[in-house]
Amino acid sequence: MIEPDFQFHQGTLPLLISIPHLGTEIPDAIRSQLAEIASEVADTDWHLDKLYEFARLSGASLLGARYSRYVIDLNRPASGESLYPGQTTTGLCPTETFRGVPLYRSGTGPDKEELNSRLTTYWTPYHTKLREELQRLKAQFGVVLLWEAHSIASVLPRLFEGKLPDLNIGTNSGGSCDSRILDAVKETLAGQPFTWVANGRFKGGYITREYGRPDEGVHAIQLEMCQSTYMNETAPFDYRPDLADRVVPVVRRMVTAAVDAMLAIPV
Repeated sequence: MIEPDFQFHQGTLPLLISIPHLGTEIPDAIRSQLAEIASEVADTDWHLDKLYEFARLSGASLLGARYSRYVIDLNRPASGESLYPGQTTTGLCPTETFRGVPLYRSGTGPDKEELNSRLTTYWTPYHTKLREELQRLKAQFGVVLLWEAHSIASVLPRLFEGKLPDLNIGTNSGGSCDSRILDAVKETLAGQPFTWVANGRFKGGYITREYGRPDEGVHAIQLEMCQSTYMNETAPFDYRPDLADRVVPVVRRMVTAAVDAMLAIPV
């Protein structure tokens, strides 16, 4: 039996948690092209399946990548077009780490033929499953919330200045979900101990922008969390229950508020 290129749990709520950078696996044929530093897969969105376990147990569907973003980035358009023109970012098949260290022994990434192969083998199955589950939930409930779960090191000078806010909410500047949903999420953040911003440096990646169609009943929100809120940011990137126990209730309130607000919107 061929193993799928993602992990998937089908839930019972109009809520899909997507974690496209969860994966750490690198196929041997690709690993042989990469520099030693790639074996750390340091730019993984570590442990988010564990952090969002509350959502799965409450009835959310959960879709997570199996393979590393170093293989192919599932949150980039297949065309490779930059989502943040003029800003430093990583591409569809990254050739450097977030800190600018080359990933390939040759100094160059995959050629066009291999890129197309990776799109077919890894990128397309994830997006096919994502689309199918959104369609299933929309058909059942009339509306659906896509929650894009991401995390990143809190300080990355190559990508942004200073320290990132702890919680970075992205709705494609209001284009990917109804404003009442974002307002409900923001209301939960009053008085909690973490810094936050909406539609700041991270406004939502390809998945948020592509699948968020509020006029069609599909609402998408991205949450980019600083990894310092729940784990050690250096190898071996351990999960920190003492930290996570503080931030998980905050994230739970955000997700719950978003779903409740969505269901309260007249159809």
